[in-house]
Amino acid sequence: MTVPPWPGPHPGGWPDEPYTGPPPTGPYAAPPRVPGTYAGAPGAAAPWLPAGPPGAGVPAGPVPWPLGPVPMQPGPHGVAGPHPGPGPLPPGLRLAPPPGTPPHDEPVPYLLAMRARDWAWWRPLLGLLLFAVAYGVAAFVVVLLVLLTGVAPDLQLLDLVDPGVLLLTNLSLIVAIPIVWLLWVAAHGMQPGWSSSVLARLRWRLFLPLTLRALATLGVGIGLSVGLGFLLDDGAVTGPVDDLLWLLLVVVFTTPIQSAAEEYVFRGYLSQAIAGWIRDPRAGALVAAVLTAALFSAAHAPGDVVTFLDRFAFGLAASAVVWLTGGLEAAIVLHAVNNVLVFFLAGTLGDGVATEEVPAGVGLLSLLLTLLSMGAYVAVVATSSRRLRPELVTPALDLRVPAGDPRTRGW
Repeated sequence: MTVPPWPGPHPGGWPDEPYTGPPPTGPYAAPPRVPGTYAGAPGAAAPWLPAGPPGAGVPAGPVPWPLGPVPMQPGPHGVAGPHPGPGPLPPGLRLAPPPGTPPHDEPVPYLLAMRARDWAWWRPLLGLLLFAVAYGVAAFVVVLLVLLTGVAPDLQLLDLVDPGVLLLTNLSLIVAIPIVWLLWVAAHGMQPGWSSSVLARLRWRLFLPLTLRALATLGVGIGLSVGLGFLLDDGAVTGPVDDLLWLLLVVVFTTPIQSAAEEYVFRGYLSQAIAGWIRDPRAGALVAAVLTAALFSAAHAPGDVVTFLDRFAFGLAASAVVWLTGGLEAAIVLHAVNNVLVFFLAGTLGDGVATEEVPAGVGLLSLLLTLLSMGAYVAVVATSSRRLRPELVTPALDLRVPAGDPRTRGW
């Protein structure tokens, strides 16, 4: 057999030594094997050819291979799918984005964070069922542990100014935070931080400026409400209460976290679940705000209509600042400032400061002050957006584009 010469000059020249390695069997970019030839010693038989007389299908000498890769033939190659190719994926093969890839194809507001790529209507429902079971068990365990430590709160009077009662109440609510985080992992397969903000974490830089704004609005309203209660209701200062130091320690170290826990439940997971079932962002936010405000007020067991409306208005204000800032930080500050100030004043001034219900003598006036002060806080948060620059939508990476699209560059 005679091998014809290579057509035209080869840019790399011919190799000095014959090819003595294994027969080329590589896929694309490997030199194609010429049938009936073998780059070995002169007259050597190709190991993959049947034995025969010399010269029968075996080259008389070495046939060098051209240097460099052989271009791939045109046509589809490799795995097919939205990115790798034009066809369906092989059975059992599932493509996953690289670690750290945002779970959303399009930027979404905080209340729609659950609507990730693998969104399903049953996921929030599963999360709520898991929360009911897990929180019931966790709250019972907390109460049992507190009682075993020797703390003896007066559970019959349920006086929240009693340090033991307040500690037990706060701890039984604080356990809701890790449970909410667990729901995001178990029911949604997402990071727990999506319960906090559009950045999947708490934005700590917002807490100090928001706290100052809450003190200047809600704090002033609470002070006026308490002062008017003493003046118009002929109340007398009976404080400070017994164990004031213990009460203040419980308030400072547990009440802000307790306030955050309630926000993680009502303005966080519950609002996100309701809004997730409604595709329109504005409609979902409105329905979630009204429903969670009603549930929030009912959970506090109001004794009259005025108290119910007071808690309901508080819930609406908290939902409003969540929408305005893209996270729970402003709502947590609103809740924490309210609770800390109320318990601080109740501990130092005594029974004249109501902690559970709006005072009967100044109910409507107190409700009006509450509405004005919370409305002022919402307005200040809204007008502070240029200075605070809160992120309002989640980061996103559209993985629905075809392979080779410039938007896929870098991942």
